[in-house]
Amino acid sequence: MSETDNAADIIPIKRPVRWHIFVFMLPAVIVYSAVMVLPLIETLRLSLYNTVDGQPAFVGLANFQVLFGDPRWAHDFWNALVNNLIFFAIHMCVQNPIGVALAALLSVPKLRGVAFYRTAMFLPTLLSFVIVGFIWKLILSPIWGVAPWMLDLIGLKFLFAPWLGKPGSALIAVSLISNWQYIGIPMMLIYAALLSIPEEVIEAAECDGITGWAQFWKIKLPLILPAIGIISILTFVGNFNAFDLIYTVQGALAGPDMSTDILGTLLYRTFFGFQLQLGDRSMGATIATVMFLIILAGVSLYLFVIQRRMRRYQF
Repeated sequence: MSETDNAADIIPIKRPVRWHIFVFMLPAVIVYSAVMVLPLIETLRLSLYNTVDGQPAFVGLANFQVLFGDPRWAHDFWNALVNNLIFFAIHMCVQNPIGVALAALLSVPKLRGVAFYRTAMFLPTLLSFVIVGFIWKLILSPIWGVAPWMLDLIGLKFLFAPWLGKPGSALIAVSLISNWQYIGIPMMLIYAALLSIPEEVIEAAECDGITGWAQFWKIKLPLILPAIGIISILTFVGNFNAFDLIYTVQGALAGPDMSTDILGTLLYRTFFGFQLQLGDRSMGATIATVMFLIILAGVSLYLFVIQRRMRRYQF
């Protein structure tokens, strides 16, 4: 019998179709599509329409021309965008470095009370933004707040000012409040990344005489760069979707004098209206579309440029 006849007699094995995978994934796909995908598509579609004589009419990119070309809309949009960039920069320069430093301290082997410190630092993240905003408004109040009294205890009362009421400091104050609330997230992610470093790597570094902070800077920090990259992109997405804390502390007008206005609060006022301002669904959808494109550009930059360069540090 020839090899050709043997090959013809071979019956290919048919793998069974695993229908149960699709059955179990179907509820999640339906919920995600209903909550995320369909609203996103509707928002993108609505940004291309406007109301003409009480009826929706396709206007193409005219809403974007109004947003960027009309002096009133352009002023509010660029003011909100610049404030959003400052809001993000403060988080990147304050929250994430402190989170990395706290994680490094918690990972010290001989540190006592690690569980207590870890829980205490992560606890503000679990609090409602309404509670956090209300508490900090009371703390920083120049009338009944405890901040002046606490500064007076250490002889620095002269430094106190109504930070939330001054246009030059309101955005920084709100940003620092947000840093206080969410600093536990980068701390825990970096802490988990530090604990996942193989013991063989640490032992090899110690055999080479690299210990203490030198070990962190030369060995551990390069190995946790992928985790720091993930934290950075999460911070970017979270900051450009921010709304709740600023709305709680400064209100929908994001005062004083719109110095704390970001894209989220601008979107809220535009879409739903506020006080004497009527809601404009089309322009609100246009602002939301611009926010989506900004976030998409930042995430794409991270995934296709930065993450590829960080893969060399993974093990």
